[in-house]
Amino acid sequence: MRKAMANSIVGDDVYKEDQTTINLENRCAKLFGKEAGLFVVSGTMGNLLAVMAHCQRGDEIIVGKHNHIHRWEQGNYAQIGGISATTLNCNDDGTMNLAEIEEAIRVKAGYSDKDYKIQEEDSDIVHIPDCHMPATRLICIENTHNFTGGKALPVEWMSSVQKLAQKHNLKVHMDGARIYNAAIASKTLRLGAPIGSIIVGPLEFIDKARHIRKAIGGGWRQSGVLAAAAHVALDNAEVTITRDNQRAVKLAKMINDVTPSDKRSRIFAQDKDITNMVLVHCDNVQKFTAFFQERDVLVMAFDTKRIRMVLNWGVNDEHLEKIVKVYQEYVEQM
Repeated sequence: MRKAMANSIVGDDVYKEDQTTINLENRCAKLFGKEAGLFVVSGTMGNLLAVMAHCQRGDEIIVGKHNHIHRWEQGNYAQIGGISATTLNCNDDGTMNLAEIEEAIRVKAGYSDKDYKIQEEDSDIVHIPDCHMPATRLICIENTHNFTGGKALPVEWMSSVQKLAQKHNLKVHMDGARIYNAAIASKTLRLGAPIGSIIVGPLEFIDKARHIRKAIGGGWRQSGVLAAAAHVALDNAEVTITRDNQRAVKLAKMINDVTPSDKRSRIFAQDKDITNMVLVHCDNVQKFTAFFQERDVLVMAFDTKRIRMVLNWGVNDEHLEKIVKVYQEYVEQM
């Protein structure tokens, strides 16, 4: 990967002169069956650009209250984009209830509106245009779903969301930060590149996102150095991601196997429907993270009751043995 970065052909991407970046954007667009792609510095920037490109100031998105866009990105869609959100409860698998999504859709009324009652033929829900309300423009989903422990969204549910959006003339944005992990878990197919995310979609949408990217300081100079690393990551994606997912399942099982039965109510690993992420439920996350850090194992306090461990290309089987050894030491002194 470092060799590819050193040998990359670079240019000024603001002026679309970086061929390595252009090739990456085209490659990802083709991979997902879209017209165009845009290389950006992070997933957070990608989400913000997508929301702003789909919506106008004063519009509204529908998003799960535990989705990354709402929970971990400072509410940037409001802070920067002037866009509000209706947040819905997330199910245990990261989905939202379809009926609740449809019920949450709001229609903005104008003074020239003649018909104040809109009802679809196949729906019992009536949407009444109202000048007090913002207009819903976008439904946001996340795959895999971070808060639930990296669960892959059911394909059937995503298809239903898309049909619902089309019925109401809405757009759908997928935060696909771990989309390759979801693809491997779903038997349809973190890659290991140092930086960057890709947005894909229709050309007009990507052009809007590119324009907004410049406004928030996201224009690249010589971005081919980083795009080259992304190319290498994509070349090895299926092998890398499959291995990460398998090791996550293995780690969760190893943790639960060494947890004494009399302590499993206080500490255990989530081991169902996971991809490359292991969530350890425990009653003292601060003590847990400090204990591991003192032994050179970095884990994240996910919330007040859960620790997150993410498997990636840099974690091998020897590391798993060390993690479990440290975990055993921690459990013994509980």
